[in-house]
Order: sequence, then structure tokens, then C-alpha cells
Amino acid sequence: MIQKLEELKHRFEEVGQLIVQPDTMSDMKVYSALSKEYKELQTVVELYDEYRRISSNLEEAREVLKMEKDEEFRDMAKLEIEELGPKVSGLEEQLKKLLIPKDPNFDKNAILEIRAGAGGDEAAIFAGDLFRMYQRFAESQGWKISITDFVDGTAGGFSKLVANISGNGAYGHLKYESGVHRVQRVPQTESQGRVHTSAASVVVLPEMDDVEVDLDLNDVRRDEFCSSGPGGQSVNTTYSAIRLTHEPTGIVVQCQDEKSKLKNYDKALKELKSRLYAIELRKQQEEIGAERRSMIGSGDRSDKIRTYNYPQSRVTDHRISYSQHNLPSVMDGEIGEFIEQLRLAENSEKMNEEQA
Repeated sequence: MIQKLEELKHRFEEVGQLIVQPDTMSDMKVYSALSKEYKELQTVVELYDEYRRISSNLEEAREVLKMEKDEEFRDMAKLEIEELGPKVSGLEEQLKKLLIPKDPNFDKNAILEIRAGAGGDEAAIFAGDLFRMYQRFAESQGWKISITDFVDGTAGGFSKLVANISGNGAYGHLKYESGVHRVQRVPQTESQGRVHTSAASVVVLPEMDDVEVDLDLNDVRRDEFCSSGPGGQSVNTTYSAIRLTHEPTGIVVQCQDEKSKLKNYDKALKELKSRLYAIELRKQQEEIGAERRSMIGSGDRSDKIRTYNYPQSRVTDHRISYSQHNLPSVMDGEIGEFIEQLRLAENSEKMNEEQA
């Protein structure tokens, strides 16, 4: 741990010198990246300096207790050891957490996709309930959410929905939601009061910048069509909706929420890049090997991650065996505690890997 901290301290000093160079200050992209790195390193270095100072005082107190014969000095050293010992331990834990590799996509905007699974009409209704849950959570975080594509369910809800969620840390918080969500309840269409199990899959992708994904636009076929759903006079009259097909992979994305053709194209292109990034990321995870994959899950739509049991008002996350008995509140967007527990589990797993 100390070696890593020393390396970070050295890098902090190096970045501090680079950031004031004329060449750096004239290139806003480089300057912005270095400023962000400097700020992140500053937090670690300042805590490390405090750790070294208190650790040094603790060692001096232990040395006094070991060598000093005067009882008054020994009593003072004992008191100092009792005070500083827990502080050093606490700072060690904080530094270990700060050394956990941060997800480079944590602060990015997110692309949310929800699809109805097994369960027919009830699955589509549940997909709509999930979207409302994420909508409420996004509002509580001050994020902006907009639907870019959807297919209505025949009895309500959605058979498919894609939305953009804009806000600092949107992907970092919502990435844990990827997987299959199951609901156990009496469907609206059930006349005999029997509990059914239905499912919907959720995929959360980081919205990627242009420089982060190598995409040849010659591989992309662009189609224009009329928008559907609410939107005023332009709906079904102008070809403003955009469909993009990536021919090498067969990935199809479309956007119809904006009246502007260019804005729809831009949003669809960002979603396409995010899906291509997810494919590359999945390949990397497969190369790492199954034994080192996170217990939090790969984010694949086949991973059953959470069950919403209405008769018992219970929500259970199967990845960490964590349950809450406040289902109405959860469905109203109060999913923060689930996200926090999953984040702690992921950090614990990363710490164990670092120490292995």
C-alpha cells in the first residue's frame, strides 16, 4: 500500500508541474484532463500526508514508552498511543478505499434499456413500473431523463423502452441495475387472485464520447421515418426519427424523441457507440476468466438479480442476499440503499483482489 501511495504522490507532484506549462494551458482538452487528475490525486495525497504525520507521532510515542524510565513521560506516551492508534487504523482504511480502482465510466451519463420478458402483458406492465422507479430515482438525484425509443405494451407499460439519463454519476450509480428483474404479484388480468411471476430485463450502458469508440460511419446504414407517440403536429408527418444499423454486428438503434432530425441522429449515434463499447467490454471480461468476474454480475440480461414480491412487500437482491420490506417505497424510486450495498460489496471484492 505504501509503495502505491508513494507512486501516487510522485505523480501528483508531476501533474502539478505539467499543469502550469504554457503548452498545457493552451490545450483545453489536456488542461482539463490534468486538472481533473490533480484534484483526484490531491485528495489521496493530503490523506496520505496526514497518515504519515500521525504514524510518525505514534512511533515516537511507542519509542518513548520503550526507552523512557520516568513514569510521568510513560503515562503521557500511553495516552498518546491510545489516542493515535485508532486514528492511524481509520486512516489506513480510508486510504485502502481510495486506492480501489475507480470505474473510468462512473461519472458518465447513462443509457437505460428495459425490455419485457416472460409473462406476457404483465411483463410489459412491470417494465413500465421499473421505468417509473428509475424515473423517480433520477429526479431525486437531480438528473434529467428522456425517452429516446419505445414500444408500448398491449395492456399498458412497455414491451421495450430506451432512455437517456443525464447527470453526474448516472452510470456509476445505475450500472448495478443491469440484469433480470422478477416480479411476483397478482396480475391485473388475473381473475382468480393467483400470484404470477413475470420478468423484465434491464441494461445500463455508459454514454460514450466520440474519441472513446472507434466507429467507421461507412459501416452504419441510416434510415429516416416518421415519429410515433406524443409530439405535436410533426408526429407522423415529418421524417425526423432516425434508425441506425451497424452492419458488421447487426446492432440497430433508433431515436424519435426530438423534432430535430440532427438531434435524433446524434442521440442514436451515441447509443450505438455505447452498445459497441459494451461488446468490447464483454470480450475483455471473458478474457479475464470466470473465476475473476465480479459477484455483482456482468450486467448481462440473463443474470437474475432482483425479485419484487408484492404479497410480502419484499424486495430481494440475490447478488448480495439483501432484502427490504418496503416494496411501495422502492417502486417509488427509493433504491439508493440497494445501490449503496452493491457498491460496498463491489469495493470489498476489489480490495480482496488487490490484497490477493
